[in-house]
Amino acid sequence: MKTLKQLKKIIIAVTGFTVLIIGIITIFLPAPAVIIIPMGLTILATEFVWAKKWQVKVKETISYAANGFRKKETD
Repeated sequence: MKTLKQLKKIIIAVTGFTVLIIGIITIFLPAPAVIIIPMGLTILATEFVWAKKWQVKVKETISYAANGFRKKETD
């Protein structure tokens, strides 16, 4: 059983970091980095506490930015 848990954690880590790295690369490419980076963090957050903390920070930042843009549009 311990081996299956370790294998699951490794698979999630590899998948999550791959998606996260692709998201970071897409910052410089014409792709939706704002969607891909949180996806990678969400995958990693299923196994890692540090990723959950980053996921919350990114979510708050995106929400704050979206609300800021909405306020500027109405002014």
